[in-house]
Amino acid sequence: MAHSHSHSSPQPQRPHDSNARRLRLAFVITAGFMVIEVIGGLVSGSLALLADAGHMLTDAAALLFALLAVQFSRRPPNARHTFGWLRLTTLAAFVNAIALVVITILIVWEAFQRFRHPQPVAGMTMMVVAVAGLLANIAAFWILHRGSEEKNLNVRAAALHVLGDLLGSVGAIAAALVILLTNWTPIDPILSVLVSCLVLRSAWRLLKESLNELLEGAPGSLDIPALKRGLRREIPEVRDVHHVHVWLVGEKPIMTLHVQVIPPHDHDGLLARIQHFLEHHYQIAHATIQMEYQPCSVPECHINETAAEHAHHHHH
Repeated sequence: MAHSHSHSSPQPQRPHDSNARRLRLAFVITAGFMVIEVIGGLVSGSLALLADAGHMLTDAAALLFALLAVQFSRRPPNARHTFGWLRLTTLAAFVNAIALVVITILIVWEAFQRFRHPQPVAGMTMMVVAVAGLLANIAAFWILHRGSEEKNLNVRAAALHVLGDLLGSVGAIAAALVILLTNWTPIDPILSVLVSCLVLRSAWRLLKESLNELLEGAPGSLDIPALKRGLRREIPEVRDVHHVHVWLVGEKPIMTLHVQVIPPHDHDGLLARIQHFLEHHYQIAHATIQMEYQPCSVPECHINETAAEHAHHHHH
């Protein structure tokens, strides 16, 4: 996990290119099939197919967002956007998650209408379209899953969508089978609701992750009190760590912190050791460290210390 400041180095370009190519291909497949599924759903009267098409629509949108994000993340940082455009990818994931929730609600609503007034469904048409949709989804998922950066939130979001779609297509096939064999049409709205639940699950996760990043939240896996303790333990010169801020920009953690130290013989050496600790233990390659020789006198430090020592006695 060697991280380096790759702001200017041209090297990380290659995975981007292959990601963009994969996303483009998956987008063409998904968008094309979405149209076929909408037509198939309307012709056969199948809500499960329409649910799956709704699913595919958000898929196509997800892929489009991801593509735009890859394009934007190539833009170099400038004086105005000092982090570049990486946050745009997060915004795309957020918008996309909300779209998923809206579509799910619409489909569930329609399903309840169908329970009350069952509609005829053409099983054979539904079957053909569902099988074709399944094949399209398998192709798209396979393309995305070979994506170089499994860590990329957008490629992952897109792959998640397509996976949900796969399950949606399987559901539509199952519903078509039941209708062909028994002519029991309520299976169609039942399965459309199940597909919607799958969609909702991936949407919720995406919403949580992207919102955390937009609200400058720390990475979920990072335990800041443990980081402070570890720093004091590993580097004897460090007396106190305060004003710690961690946030994510395009999935890269960025950190600022104040470290109160015993005045060192070698200021730069100590700084390098602190940086190495952060990078080695927490994969934080971009940290701004302010070293202080005086005890911290800002009220925030005392609050932090007392809060850390007596979390249960003290309320700020």
